[in-house]
Amino acid sequence: MVVRRRLSSILMPLVLYAVSAGATSYFIWHALNGNRGLKAKVEFREQAKSLRTELVDLKAERFGLERRIAMMRAESVERDILEEEARRQLGRVHRNDVVVFLASIRPKAN
Repeated sequence: MVVRRRLSSILMPLVLYAVSAGATSYFIWHALNGNRGLKAKVEFREQAKSLRTELVDLKAERFGLERRIAMMRAESVERDILEEEARRQLGRVHRNDVVVFLASIRPKAN
């Protein structure tokens, strides 16, 4: 009897400590590695940063395209722009012409 009481008085706190340690470790692990944990937060910030840079690039490209469209819509269409687009679309050049296509110039985004 005495042995059984002494054994239960020692084992019960150990079992309670083990269960509470297991529950605590479960919650800590999910706080670090879960869907909304600290590691996911860092990944979301990196993704947001890359998307912001992509947005800046796309805005610059849009600005360039809008500028080119505005030059084509004006009352007097710039012949150089019209000719360049026609050659690019048709892929045709006169045999005596020398044509150098430059990469479009992108303005700096704010």
